[in-house]
Amino acid sequence: MSTSLQSAITLRNLTFEWPDGSVALSGVTGTLTTGRTGLVGRNGAGKSTLLRLIAGILTPTSGRIETTGEVGYLPQTLTLRRGDTIAQLLGIAGKLAALRAIESGETDEEHFGTIGDDWDIESRADEALHEIGFSAADLDRKVGAISGGEAVLVAITGLRIQRTPITLLDEPTNNLDRETRAMLTEFVDAWPGTLVVVSHDLELLEHMDATAELHGSTLEVFGGPYSAWRQYIEQEQAAAEQAARSAEQALKVEKRQRIEAETKLARRERTGRATQQNGGIPRILAGNRASKAQGSAGALRTTLDAKVRAAQELLDTASARVRREEHIHLELPDPDVPRGRRIAELRDGDRSVVIQGPERVALIGRNGAGKSTLIENLVHGHHPERATLFTDRVGYLPQRLDGLNEQSSALENVHSVAPSTPPAAIRNQLARLLLRGTSVERPVSTLSGGERFRVSLARLLLADPPAQLLILDEPTNNLDISSVDQLVDALADYRGAILVVSHDYPFLRRIGIDAVVELDAESRFQRRDSL
Repeated sequence: MSTSLQSAITLRNLTFEWPDGSVALSGVTGTLTTGRTGLVGRNGAGKSTLLRLIAGILTPTSGRIETTGEVGYLPQTLTLRRGDTIAQLLGIAGKLAALRAIESGETDEEHFGTIGDDWDIESRADEALHEIGFSAADLDRKVGAISGGEAVLVAITGLRIQRTPITLLDEPTNNLDRETRAMLTEFVDAWPGTLVVVSHDLELLEHMDATAELHGSTLEVFGGPYSAWRQYIEQEQAAAEQAARSAEQALKVEKRQRIEAETKLARRERTGRATQQNGGIPRILAGNRASKAQGSAGALRTTLDAKVRAAQELLDTASARVRREEHIHLELPDPDVPRGRRIAELRDGDRSVVIQGPERVALIGRNGAGKSTLIENLVHGHHPERATLFTDRVGYLPQRLDGLNEQSSALENVHSVAPSTPPAAIRNQLARLLLRGTSVERPVSTLSGGERFRVSLARLLLADPPAQLLILDEPTNNLDISSVDQLVDALADYRGAILVVSHDYPFLRRIGIDAVVELDAESRFQRRDSL
C-alpha cells in the first residue's frame, strides 16, 4: 500500500505503556500523510491512544513522534463544563479577552503576545459560527444551553478557526444528527492542511484521501477512501489464504516424502542385514556397504528434513498474512413474540406508532427533538400518555454504558440477569461474543471499550427470561468498525422486537429495519418509507 502524499506525522519505534504496565502500542513505525486520512484498525489496536500521543496529551514510553507543525485535537469524549462559554469551547477566550483589553486602552505586552497574528479572530469566529447556526453574539453563551451535538460542532469549528497545520478528530460524528453530519462532511471536504480522522462512520470515511491502518507494530497508508482500502484488503486476504492453502499442501507433500523415504531406508537396512546374516557377502565388504549406506541415508535425511523445514517456514510466512476476523454467532432462546402481539406504543397526541411482533423500528430525528427522552419515558413508565409498554421483558442499552457492575466480572454481570443459567452455559455464550479466557473473570473496569460493550450486549441478549423488546439508544456511538460489525452479527440472531435510535443509516440498513419513524422539532411523528 502506498500514496503519493507527503509525510506530515512520522512515528519511529513508538511504544506506550499504561501505568499498570499494560502495553497499548509496541514499536509502532510508520507515517501519516498530508491531506485527509482515515485511521482504522481492529478493536483495541490503539487508535485513540495514538491520537492522544500525537496531540501531546500522553507521552511515549519510548520512541518518538515527528510532526510538520502544531497539532489540534478533538477527543472522542468531549468533556463539557456546562458553565464554560462558547468562546472557551472554541478555544479563543484568551485571545478575545486580550483583544477587548487592548480595545479598552490597556497596553500590556502580554495581551499583544496572546493575540499574535489573530487580530481578526472575532470576525473569523463570527463567520465560522454562522455556518453552524450561531454568531459572535453567542460567544458569551453557556455551553449548558446548547445540545451535545451542537457542542461537538462548536469544538470542531474552534479547530477550523485555529488553523493548526495538523488536526486530529476522534469519532467526530458521535452525537451528530443527519443534518450536522452533512455539515461536518462539508467541513472535512474543505479542510486545509493535514486532517486525521478516527471514525466508525463509513460515509465520512469515504471522504478521505487516504486510509491508514494501525496493525500490529506498523502503520500502513493506502491511497484511497475506506471502501477502496477494504476492497484491497479483501483481495489481499484472498491471495494470502490461497498462498497458505498451497503452502500447507506443499508441507504435507514434503512430510509424506520424508515418511516414504524413511520407510525405504528401513527396508533397505533390513535387507542388508539379512543378506549378511545369510553369508551372501564377505564381512568386510558388508561392513563397507553398510557404512556407505548409513552415510547416504544420513545425507538423504538431512536433505529431506531441510525441505520439510523450508515448507514449514513458507507456511508460517503465508499464515501470518491471513487475518483471523472472528464473527459473533449466538444461539439465543426464542423470546416468543407472535407477529400479532402488541409490544409497545408511542404517541405524539394525534398519532401513534405501534411496535407489533418481532418488528424492527428506527426512531430518527434532529438533535434535541426528544428521542432519548421518549424512550426513557417508555423504559421507566413515565408519561404513559406518550409511551406505553405491553411487556415487562425489555432490554435497554442507553447511550452511556453505565448499567454494568464495574467491580464484578463479565460472568457475574451476565449471571445477575440470568440467575438460573449455569455458569458454563454463560461462559460458552460469552465465548461466542468473543469474550474468552481470563477476560470473563476480570473486573469489568479493567476491560477495553469494545469488551465492555460486548458485556452490556450479553446482558441484553442472554437475559433469562429473554427480552421481547430491545431498546437501543445510539448503540454505535463510541464503537469502532469491528464492534459495529459484531453488533450487527449479534442482532442477526435475535428474534424479538427492536426499537433503535440512531443517526447511523448504514448500520440501520444492515440490521434490517422494518419501519422508520421521524420525530420532528415539535416532537411529532412522521412515518418514512425508507432511510
